[in-house]
Amino acid sequence: MEAPRPHRPLPIRAINAAGGAAARLGLRLPSLAEDALLEAARKQTGLRDFGQGGFRAGLHQLLASLERDAQLTTIGRSMARGQIGSALANRLQLVEHRKRHPELDEQRIERPLFVLGLPRTGTTILYGLLAQDPAHRSPLSWEVAAPCPPPRPETYESDPRIARMDAEFDQLRRLAPGFDAIHPMAARLPQECVAITAMDFHSVQFGASYNVPSYEDWLTEQDLRPSYRFHYAFLQHLQSECARERWVLKSPGHLPFIGALLDVYPDAMIVQTHRDPLDVLASVSSLECVLRSAASDAVDPLEIGPQQVDLWSRTLRTGIEQRELATTHVNQFFDVHFPELLADPLACVQRIYEHFDLELTKEAEEEMARFLADNARDKHGTHRYSLETFGIDAAVHGRGFDDYCERYGVVRKTR
Repeated sequence: MEAPRPHRPLPIRAINAAGGAAARLGLRLPSLAEDALLEAARKQTGLRDFGQGGFRAGLHQLLASLERDAQLTTIGRSMARGQIGSALANRLQLVEHRKRHPELDEQRIERPLFVLGLPRTGTTILYGLLAQDPAHRSPLSWEVAAPCPPPRPETYESDPRIARMDAEFDQLRRLAPGFDAIHPMAARLPQECVAITAMDFHSVQFGASYNVPSYEDWLTEQDLRPSYRFHYAFLQHLQSECARERWVLKSPGHLPFIGALLDVYPDAMIVQTHRDPLDVLASVSSLECVLRSAASDAVDPLEIGPQQVDLWSRTLRTGIEQRELATTHVNQFFDVHFPELLADPLACVQRIYEHFDLELTKEAEEEMARFLADNARDKHGTHRYSLETFGIDAAVHGRGFDDYCERYGVVRKTR
């Protein structure tokens, strides 16, 4: 089964063709020059201070990989420039806001609940369920995309940034048709932590949108404690006007950095979801094809499949090592298997609450039941692809996940 080519409206094809002609003449437009991007963000905001930390190293590595590896179209270069520019502008504004409000340093983040696991293992539905508890606070897409000024209770449901975020998602749907069937997106839906650490340029989010293997290889070798400290400060910022009892957070990107996460959030509660990796790799590969096709015409499904096998097998191995090293945090982990979550989501939630000694109120249960009713599986369409579409051989590539499946008792189908 061959992966379909994305639909390209005529104006987009014309822009990309013109950009391709310019590139053959030695012009790469729009520019992804590092100094130009930094100066553009300063000019946009009128601010100069990007704050401390190693974000420049991540930005440098990302830009180099985009130029070397990603084979971006003109539209793709514009997307990357816009994404990076927004991250830099947000960073400038966050630093300025913290200077004006040093009292934010006193904000506490206590016992945050993190959901992590391979993509397509139930993390999204579990995250959405946990976010329904009135005691919980999750970072929503709109407030992560435009965090300044911090959200306020009286305008939390009517802030004009919500409409702007939904308009951006509509644009992404035009560039990446079918994305909603893989991963729902809306301004008011909880956002993943990768979008927060993207502002520190240490994030697996970039690898989802662009083919940047050299950046991803570099990222796996980094100490992400500074990025988690940025993450902590970001949550302080968001809760400064709109606080609740507990944060609920989610990202597959936390898996290889559990040690850094626990250094910054020593009382974190961590729920890890599990599923036979071979059941998810085709869908993950398809997601990569859809997203990367928005920015590049050089997307090869047969290349993406083995790339995803390598990425996630390494990620899971590192995750195992990180958990084994966290000997003083053993009781802070809880494992959920996808078949159990699929069969009875609310029962899984109850077990999570019991494990962490949290109160599951009747109001929270009612909100969760309502969420399940409103978000049926395949609500946005069915998404199916075979392993063969992406060059994945179950017998060969499945061996890379043997240790993970044995360690967590993951039931595998007969291949």
